[in-house]
Amino acid sequence: MATGTGDPADGTPEATREHRALAWAAAASLAVMFWLVRPIALGILVGTLLAFLAQPACQRLAARIGARWAVLTTVIVSGFAVAVTLGGLGWLFVSRGTVLATRLVAAVGPLGFVDSVLTRAGGFTARIGVSSDQLRDHARGLAIDAASSAEHIAAAIASTTASALLGLLFAMLAMHYILRNEARVSGRIADVVPLRPAYTMALVAEFRRVGRATLLGSVVTGIVQGGFATIGFWIAGVPEPLFFGAATAVASFVPVVGVLLVIVPTSIGLAVTGHVVSALIALGWGLVFVIGVSDYVIRPRLVRGEAKVPSIVTLAALLGGVEVLGLQGLLVGPVLMALALAVLQLYAAETRARRHLDA
Repeated sequence: MATGTGDPADGTPEATREHRALAWAAAASLAVMFWLVRPIALGILVGTLLAFLAQPACQRLAARIGARWAVLTTVIVSGFAVAVTLGGLGWLFVSRGTVLATRLVAAVGPLGFVDSVLTRAGGFTARIGVSSDQLRDHARGLAIDAASSAEHIAAAIASTTASALLGLLFAMLAMHYILRNEARVSGRIADVVPLRPAYTMALVAEFRRVGRATLLGSVVTGIVQGGFATIGFWIAGVPEPLFFGAATAVASFVPVVGVLLVIVPTSIGLAVTGHVVSALIALGWGLVFVIGVSDYVIRPRLVRGEAKVPSIVTLAALLGGVEVLGLQGLLVGPVLMALALAVLQLYAAETRARRHLDA
C-alpha cells in the first residue's frame, strides 16, 4: 500500500495538504516581511526603480571598469544626485517658503501693496455689501493662516531629515542589490509566486517598465519643468522664483493640470498687483516651455518605448494613492495601478485562451 512521502509531485492527499499548508505559511511570511519593512518600504521601492533606470548606463560602464566597480559607481552617483535633489527641495521649502510667508503677511498690512489693491477693489465690492475693511480683514486672516501653515510645514520637513536619510540608505542598498542580482531575484520571484513562470516574468518586466516610466516621465520631467518654471518666474520678476519653481516641480506629478496650479495663480497675482506685462510673460513662458516643451518634446523622448498608462488612470492612481498613503502615493500609486492593470490584462488573455479551447 502506497503512502505519502511528503513530495507534492506524488499527488497523494497528504502531500496536497502539506503543500497547501506550506503555501499559506509562505503567504503569512510575506505578510510579516511587508509589515516589518513598512517604515522603509518606500526607500526600497525607490532604490529598485533607480536600479531599473540606471541599469543600461551601469551595463555600459561595466564593459570598461568591470561589473563590481560599475555597480558601486552607479550607486554612489545616484545616491548623491537623490540627496542633492531632495535636500535642495527641502531647503527651498523651509527657508524660502518661510520668507515668502513673512512677506505675504507684510503685504496685506498697512501700506502693503495688497492693502492698496484691496482698497481699490473695495469700491466695487461695496456695491454687493462687502466693504474694503472687510476685504482687508479677510485677506489678513488668510495671510496669517498661510504663514502659520508654512511654519508647520517647515518644521515637519526639518523633522523628517533623519527618516529621509534612513530611507536613502536603504534605497541605495536596494539599488546595489538589484543591480548585482537582478536575474537571481527574478528567478526567485518566479519560484515563489503561484503563477505560471511566463506570467510572473511578464509581471516583473511590466514592473521594470513602469518603474522606468515613472521615474523618467514623472520625476525627471518634473525636475525639468521646475527648472524651466524657475527661469520664467525670474524673468517675470516673481518674488522667490526658486520656491515657485520647486513648487512647480512637485505639482508636475499631477497630470494635465499640475503645473497650472502654480503658474496660473502666480500670473494672476502679478496682474492684480499691476504687473500685467510680467503676468503675461510668466503665463506665456509657462505655457510654451513648462508645458509645451516639457510635456510634448522632453517627456515623450524620455518614456519612448516604456509602458504608458492613460492620463485619467494615472490621475486616479495619484489621487487615490495620496488619499491612502499620503505623499508616498505620488510614487506608489501609479506603480500599483499599472501592475494591477497588467494582472487584469494577463487574466483577460487567459480567459480568452480558455474560451477558444472550449469552442
